[in-house]
Amino acid sequence: MPFDLTDLRLLLAIAATGSLSKAAATFPVAVSAASSRLRLLEERCGLALFTRNAGGMQLTPSGRMVLEGARSVLGEAHKLQETLQQLSGEHRITLRLAASTVSNSTLLPAVLGPFLVDYPEVDLQLMEHKSVDVLRVVVANECEIGVYDGILPSEGVVSLPFRTERLVMLVPADHPLARREQLRLVDALGYAFICLPGGRPMQRFVEELAMNLAMPLKVRVRAPSFEAIAQLVAQRAGVAMLPETAAVRAEQELPVRRVALAESWATLELRLCFRDWERLSSHGRQLVSFLSGQRLTAPGPGEYNRAFSS
Repeated sequence: MPFDLTDLRLLLAIAATGSLSKAAATFPVAVSAASSRLRLLEERCGLALFTRNAGGMQLTPSGRMVLEGARSVLGEAHKLQETLQQLSGEHRITLRLAASTVSNSTLLPAVLGPFLVDYPEVDLQLMEHKSVDVLRVVVANECEIGVYDGILPSEGVVSLPFRTERLVMLVPADHPLARREQLRLVDALGYAFICLPGGRPMQRFVEELAMNLAMPLKVRVRAPSFEAIAQLVAQRAGVAMLPETAAVRAEQELPVRRVALAESWATLELRLCFRDWERLSSHGRQLVSFLSGQRLTAPGPGEYNRAFSS
């Protein structure tokens, strides 16, 4: 049975105003044209969609059911139109992604490039937080997607596996610790450290670890990035704690050596999180699927936990 979106919009307008003339004025079309369009729609349906009386036009029971379907079709059509406009570059889309220092500085830059190439209409805001604050801003809807340390409880969010990263010590190639296969943090705290700025989440984490051992860090210099820290370590200015991904790159280019940390906290099981799949934008869903490496779809009733379990 043929119908078009204009038929459905006219149906909604008549139902909302209770008047054919008022509905026609919202398009605008002549009342006669609106009346003809409605008559032809009813004939094609084989249904009376409205009753006509002196008080106006009211939906019949059949009309109410058709109206419900019309709303659904027009809603989907509107979503499709927005998607087409976004893909054509008419509208910019901004996605907000909160992550820890480790993820923002090592893992995400390496994987986000292909996504941004595929979706040129997307602008991405990367925000850096401690893992506990990543969860907080996602739950508070201040950020659509987060990457956090999976050791934390994930109440209030949907959680998916992302990557495993390790923290290691980076030392000069001729340093006494360079001969070790692994060590504990306490073994390194007697040496000067090259650190990130004090406000960075990872740096706060490292300094809290040292305080818990009653041996505050001997901070010799604070550098703005892992690359700058590695350069200073190579020049024997001190030792540093880095994500293994950054340490491996440094070891390939500089006279430094990475040494494993024996503590369990040094292994980070990083996870993606978001509040609700249904409330994510279409581009947000694409980003979650891209980062998780899974083709995700909205689960049906009773399938939610199974669909998004790790």
